[in-house]
Amino acid sequence: MSEYICPHCRNPIYDDEALLCLYCGEGLRRGAGFMGKMKYTSPRVIATIVALFVLLCFVLLIVR
Repeated sequence: MSEYICPHCRNPIYDDEALLCLYCGEGLRRGAGFMGKMKYTSPRVIATIVALFVLLCFVLLIVR
C-alpha cells in the first residue's frame, strides 16, 4: 500500500481509493478521470461549453 499525504492536515492516508481525508474531510486532489473532472467543474465552464456548442450549431445551420 502506498502512503499519500493530505495537502491540508499533512496526515498520511493509506487508502488508495480515498478521495477525502479521513482526518479533516478535505479533498485529496486526486485525479478522478475525465468524467470526475467534468462532474466537479465550475458552472461557468459548463455554461461556456454549452454557449459555444449552441453558437457552432447556429453557424452550421446558417452555412447549410
